[in-house]
Amino acid sequence: MKNSILIVLITVLCFSCGNDDALTTNERSLPPITQNGANTFGCYIDQLLFIPRNGDGTFNNSDPAALVWGDPSGNQQYQEYDLHDYKSERTASIFLHIQGLHQNDIDTYTINESNGLTSIDGLDHTYMHCRVWRDDVGNYQNYLSYDNSGIITITNYSLSGRLVSGTFSGSVRNYQEPYDTIQIRQGRFDFKWDTLDETDFP
Repeated sequence: MKNSILIVLITVLCFSCGNDDALTTNERSLPPITQNGANTFGCYIDQLLFIPRNGDGTFNNSDPAALVWGDPSGNQQYQEYDLHDYKSERTASIFLHIQGLHQNDIDTYTINESNGLTSIDGLDHTYMHCRVWRDDVGNYQNYLSYDNSGIITITNYSLSGRLVSGTFSGSVRNYQEPYDTIQIRQGRFDFKWDTLDETDFP
């Protein structure tokens, strides 16, 4: 009986030590879903947790982790979000293009085909694409959205407040290998784009 109690105590202690180690590693996690301009972004690209982080850059300028493109007057028909993780050993990036954001405001937008380009060189509808490292081929691969491959849900939008929040998910396929498809899951963003360049993404 004493031996059984001792074994149980040792097992509990081992599990407790493991949990403490996990808590002290300060692992990154997805930011909460918010709508107050917290300047956060996160998603899973396949199994990879993606959170933007600034790079060291050159000539005393850092590489910005998050950029928002689009006419602040709302006259342009789109807004774009360009996100990078410059700190990981194998960096990654993801790009979202929302067509008609100012015109349609809070709404659900269907993700359609991406040609891998941006701005006026991109297509005139909502799309996304990403660039990720693939161990099996030893290099970066580009993945593009395709027709009806996901959704972006805008939950808060204010042109005067320079604020946009939402969630997204979908599928993207390899530009060179169309049968290679990966999932973008649990995406969320909350941007106040006039303060984005002042935000630290460590």
